[in-house]
Amino acid sequence: MKSIKRLPQVDGELGWYLTAPNVDRKVGRALKGEQQADIAIIGAGFTGLAAAERLQELYPDKTIAVVEALDVGQGTSGRNAGFIIDLPHNVDAKENSAAEDMQLYALNQFAIARLFERMQTYSINCLWHHAGKYMVAREDKNVKGLDDFERTLKKRDFAYQRLNRSELAQRLGTDYYQDGIFTPGNILMNPAALVRGLALGLQKHIDVYTHSPVIGIDYGDVHQIHTVGGVLRAKTIVQTMSSFSEETGLVKNKIAPVFTYGSLTDPLPDNIVSQYFQNIEPWGLTSAHPAGTTVRFTPDKRILVRNILEFNPNQASTAEVRQKAWQQHRASFVARFPFLEHIDFQYTWGGLLAVTLNHNSVFEKLADNVYGICGCNGVGVAKGTYLGYYMAEMMHGNHSAELEFILQTSHANRIPPEPFRSIGARHQIKREQSAAGMDI
Repeated sequence: MKSIKRLPQVDGELGWYLTAPNVDRKVGRALKGEQQADIAIIGAGFTGLAAAERLQELYPDKTIAVVEALDVGQGTSGRNAGFIIDLPHNVDAKENSAAEDMQLYALNQFAIARLFERMQTYSINCLWHHAGKYMVAREDKNVKGLDDFERTLKKRDFAYQRLNRSELAQRLGTDYYQDGIFTPGNILMNPAALVRGLALGLQKHIDVYTHSPVIGIDYGDVHQIHTVGGVLRAKTIVQTMSSFSEETGLVKNKIAPVFTYGSLTDPLPDNIVSQYFQNIEPWGLTSAHPAGTTVRFTPDKRILVRNILEFNPNQASTAEVRQKAWQQHRASFVARFPFLEHIDFQYTWGGLLAVTLNHNSVFEKLADNVYGICGCNGVGVAKGTYLGYYMAEMMHGNHSAELEFILQTSHANRIPPEPFRSIGARHQIKREQSAAGMDI
């Protein structure tokens, strides 16, 4: 049996999960005793649930089970900044061809449409908002990132607006940024509420096991997935374990686990909203520098600040590191909103990114009747959704131009082994965060 040593944990106060309207609804049950399934998916994030749903559609007579280490919404899918980005977004990756960009755009649009349909079907209250997205720069040196982005938008004929400081201030309620680009197709939402809603809807048709960390897997003609006090036997496994994928031994030297941290306020008082955010629509922004700060003003009048990158092979954060992240979040928050200095963050948490060297995901058959998806590089809501869907398509033998494109662009480069991986990753992160300057 392949023993799994590192397991997901709750890294801090998970703001999106704790404020999700559906947090009190029970999802699944613990995996105890001996259980059976035709197909087992490990990981109940956006990727795993998308795969499970499509497999259930393609194989209505098969038993499908999803196994999740934590509660649904407590993992990576519930800890991101809540963007579903429609445009190709890896601002620090190589430039794609026009054909690649348009195919990525089509896949992202497919994912957004599918999630929107499920949100309506399952009546999910997740603060879904068609808000668009701002990419912004505070410092002159980072305006180059905006210029590069604008050139790509023009070449691809994507809709956008270039905005100066005063125009941004009118829309954001802060004059911190000197330059920005607005693109209209992005969706904002509470990611924990959305992924929980998907699981709540799906559990009527599939078995969902929560609070069931996988501690070992016996691979064979019939695979055995072991949890504490339970075992799930399945002919086929789909592993959607994000940065924990290498723990199974079937994905090697492909993933760099990177922590990032977020803090979220309670809803701002009405008098503050009236004074400083009157007629300000909910918004979300990312930095023109890849290591810069992400900020959101939510429909329920909260403010999110997300920054700090930390290479973390242990895949677990500590209270001390979260305290340092909180301190940086406070500095970033007050710099942007000095009039809110008296407002406290109520939630601070860490979340993992599964980063690959060349921004390609892992999407492949790993062994006999074992399939794996990981490495969404920080854009996992849309990408995870379409990768999960098309993994089911591949398993069913359904060929398409979309699947062919995914297969052609899912060749994650090999990352050097330790200690070179840690040395290289930490050096790169330190350099990027230093270069971001006041955009952090």
